[in-house]
Amino acid sequence: MKGQKRIFSISIVILLGVIGYYGHKAAEEHVLYMTAGEPHSVNCFSCHAYMQRHGPIAKLLKEQYLSPMNMALSPDGNTLYVTAQEGNKLLAVDLKDKKVDYSINVGKKPHSVVLSNDGKTAYVSNQWSYNIFEVDLESRQVSDTLPSGYGPAGLAIDRNNDYLYVANTYSSDISIIDLAEQKEVRRLSAGKDPTGISIAPDGKSVFVANRLSNKVPFRTTPQAEVTVVNTRSQRVTHRDIFPSANIQENVEVTPSGDLAIVTQVRPKNLIPTAQVEQGWMMNHGIGIIELKNGHKKVQFLTDEPNAFYADPYDLVISPDGKRAYISNSGADVISVINLDSIRNLISEATDEQLEIYSDHLGISSRFIVKRIHTGANPKGLLLSPDGKTLFVAERLDDKIAIIDTDKLEIIERIALGGPGMTVARRGQQLFHNAGHTFQGQYSCLTCHPDGHHDGLTWDMGPEPGRDLANTQTLLEIDQTSPFKWNGHNVSVFMQDGMRFSKFLTRTEVFQEDELDALVSYILTGLDLPPNPYHDPSGKLTEAQKRGKVLFERTQTNCGRIIPVKDRCTTCHPAPLYTDRQQDDVGTRKAADDDDAFDTPSLNNVFDSPPYLHDGSAYTLEEIWTKFNDHDEHGYVNDMTKDQLNDLVEYLKSIGSSELYKDSEHETLQANAH
Repeated sequence: MKGQKRIFSISIVILLGVIGYYGHKAAEEHVLYMTAGEPHSVNCFSCHAYMQRHGPIAKLLKEQYLSPMNMALSPDGNTLYVTAQEGNKLLAVDLKDKKVDYSINVGKKPHSVVLSNDGKTAYVSNQWSYNIFEVDLESRQVSDTLPSGYGPAGLAIDRNNDYLYVANTYSSDISIIDLAEQKEVRRLSAGKDPTGISIAPDGKSVFVANRLSNKVPFRTTPQAEVTVVNTRSQRVTHRDIFPSANIQENVEVTPSGDLAIVTQVRPKNLIPTAQVEQGWMMNHGIGIIELKNGHKKVQFLTDEPNAFYADPYDLVISPDGKRAYISNSGADVISVINLDSIRNLISEATDEQLEIYSDHLGISSRFIVKRIHTGANPKGLLLSPDGKTLFVAERLDDKIAIIDTDKLEIIERIALGGPGMTVARRGQQLFHNAGHTFQGQYSCLTCHPDGHHDGLTWDMGPEPGRDLANTQTLLEIDQTSPFKWNGHNVSVFMQDGMRFSKFLTRTEVFQEDELDALVSYILTGLDLPPNPYHDPSGKLTEAQKRGKVLFERTQTNCGRIIPVKDRCTTCHPAPLYTDRQQDDVGTRKAADDDDAFDTPSLNNVFDSPPYLHDGSAYTLEEIWTKFNDHDEHGYVNDMTKDQLNDLVEYLKSIGSSELYKDSEHETLQANAH
């Protein structure tokens, strides 16, 4: 009997050993496949825990961070009001005790806060709730909700406290809200994706920084706009265009009113990405409007020949107009600028010299005073009225840094009370930091603002004009592998591993724990914002209903059967609206190396222009009216114009419904009308 038990035990051990050996071998092969043959520790927990968006494990591992974004200071200087973008709160920070005194729940993704002149009321823009919360600071409660456009971000109040100006990012317009009447009285067209807004010291003009390029001809440089509004007429008076600029986050006007200054990224998207090694793929700087010289535009780089200061976000100017401070959020640095040196450069230079300066990596030595290193991802900046103290929202450290502007040093930090570091939070820091690219030239965020896209097409081939790639969104891509337009990357591990280093960053690959963290954040921390055209209850407008019938049709208008492979629903089945396959839909150009392209998801497709793999279609309509002569990309040439309009209306309605409730959608619809 004992002998039988011994034989049985030995057999079990051998069996488990065989299973373990071949199981480990299979796991190792799986890991190598997912990472394109690059060695990576066999750690099932990395993928099957850290990479989960939903479920009990995801809930267990997820933490609620605050992520301070922008700030306002009470008139007495004792309280700092901070929008906690991920905490969905307005924080009141006691500057004497150096701690959060209290918090108020506001809407989703609060962006900015401004105070009334008497300091008794705060206005908070909720970028994902599409409204402005009016907060009574004495009762510490939300007292009213003001409608705005889609994606309210930057806020400015006129000097008489009569009107609130709102930069609406997703609808690309500016709301003017009458504060006495508590209603929107005018909505003005802006550039693409306005975010930052500032009112001139004399109160006569409002300046709006538009983040993405306006529409430009295919394969030309981006053109970013600063929109100027007259506060008396409440009309747009200027659309100041900066060539070769993108990602303009914030704008500020000097106290004397001589200059308006906007933060900029200056991408070189018409040259091969290999050019990153020459310091010429992504540059960062400022755009200047000479307000007293006919709105003449000037641009300067704030980078250096061997060091780049990625993702400039906020900009504030000292009360005496002699200094400007920029938060370089991708470099964890505050750049201090001598504005008198800027003025001298402009006055002494010819137009030809100024043109050279716009791409001159050495010119910053003429006006940069100091680089002040901060915590992770500095965003909003705020100067005290006397200009002696600079507050910095260290967004991904959940802290506020306090800088003495005489010493130009951080003298204190206020911890806001966020949780400890998770794997995904570490990945979020890596995503927003440029330290992993050649000389810190750009971060993931640079091409993917808010995890979305920069609206540009890049040369991914070895020579100009080859293998063009339209930047794709990273929002909710966790179930949409493979990746890249050609579908060659089966996982984000492959996308951001050795191939990322070889073709884009030109640096060492991420360490294993860093890559795990980055992939965890990309797959779990980037959600689609609410879609104003999408009703989560499933209700459709009449046009959307007609468009849905066309999207799902199996016959042409004349009754001819549409081959299964050419039906919209074949390649774009719900709920992801992608079959995750590569197909030849007749869109290959002479510059392309591939015939077949990966089917993109259609969720929130309304917000992803330009379209097609190379960005050659600026609108959804152009996909079929310009690039589908032979019905290879779906049968549409038999459709009437009205039918195509209906189809587009339905496509715009496709979106994720997990992020907001029916009541919020009703608010969106009410605001829309």
